[in-house]
Amino acid sequence: MLSLSLLSLGIIASCSNTQSIDSVDKNITDNINFLAFGDGGYHVDYPKKKHIENPRNKADFIIHEKEDWVADYRPESEFDHAPIYVYPNTNTATEQGGAEAVGLAMTEVCINKPCQFAIQLGDNIYPDGAGADDGKDDQKRMNDLILSPLMPLFTEHPDLMVYSALGNHDWKSSRQGVALQTQWMAEQKNFTLDEQGYYKYTLGSKGNDVEFFVLDTNMLLSGQTFHEVPLNSDGSEGELTKALKDGSAELEQADLHELPIKGEDEQQLAWLAKGLKNSTAKWKVVYGHHILWSIGGSKYSEGHVLRDLLLPSLCQYADAYIAGHEHDLELITDDCSNYIADNTRPPLPLIISGAAAKMRGKHSPFAEQQAKRYPQYKLHWSQSFVWGFAHIELNNQDDALNVEFYTTPRNLSGKAELAAQFSFDKRSD
Repeated sequence: MLSLSLLSLGIIASCSNTQSIDSVDKNITDNINFLAFGDGGYHVDYPKKKHIENPRNKADFIIHEKEDWVADYRPESEFDHAPIYVYPNTNTATEQGGAEAVGLAMTEVCINKPCQFAIQLGDNIYPDGAGADDGKDDQKRMNDLILSPLMPLFTEHPDLMVYSALGNHDWKSSRQGVALQTQWMAEQKNFTLDEQGYYKYTLGSKGNDVEFFVLDTNMLLSGQTFHEVPLNSDGSEGELTKALKDGSAELEQADLHELPIKGEDEQQLAWLAKGLKNSTAKWKVVYGHHILWSIGGSKYSEGHVLRDLLLPSLCQYADAYIAGHEHDLELITDDCSNYIADNTRPPLPLIISGAAAKMRGKHSPFAEQQAKRYPQYKLHWSQSFVWGFAHIELNNQDDALNVEFYTTPRNLSGKAELAAQFSFDKRSD
């Protein structure tokens, strides 16, 4: 079993607008194997306020979930819900979290397959980030939500490093809340998260290495002005002009503490474009919390914004983009025809692995409409209402990116079940 040691990370060197973690790990000399998991920071001990202030019993909770489902023009026949947890000595219900089960399942996979490190795709703390005004101790919060579910994995692989990204829920409370999380991670043996929120690092032997670019996509979105437009009844996207006229368009406004300071969002985009263009690593992989495409039916406005910001660079230089945000597992490609004239590169794989604690359903009419409207987009596979994660291999013999998706049962057993396997050709120079 290959493992990643803190001592092998090399030095931390300054780079324009961020930190760069440069490493040539002597243990990673062949193929590169890692876990990708996101949205793992949910536990029933840290519920949304609305579930406590407006409690529902189990039956009413499910009825309310179904009403929301149908109101979003989703087929009633496809309705499902997460397992329900009822707080002891009450009738108050909420959805069961699967973080511990996913941690066990990842441990099982990494006993049987190489796992040299892991990437964490944001929403590490749910629902309101560190520094939330809920009377709970932040050190305990982070131990409970970030560290505890992964302890079986770290027990089996004590030196395994998790390279983390920030999500929108990590940003919920304040900038101080973000700083509390990055400080906590800096004090942990098994976590890396640059204090600026975006950073890059290189792993592997020269000629067979990978450079990762970790984005703070919440920072990028907070610097943009855009509207969320309701779907039409057939699942297609509504027209912005019409929605603005009838008042159904909702302006997406970041909280004041989320707004970019001194152009930090633009600096991040420039840093990414320059870094990808100048990278000498064999593989270039970018990841962040928010999706570029998805079939959840509620994140498409953000996807429009981020595609325009990121795909010009990703299509030209990257081998994959990995995200969470949607609480499911999805595999999509963009053929990059909108961003590269006469493109001859393979389609760009977009891997979504946001099912590490919460479950969410797909919007199948929306997915069908996306396929009709956008010829550059292709949905290869998805699985909803599951807990799970991805295992990714960068195969240096075949120049292939191989991805496996795993799920784990609702009974909290933590058993790992292989759900799907895919392979993509290396696309970067």
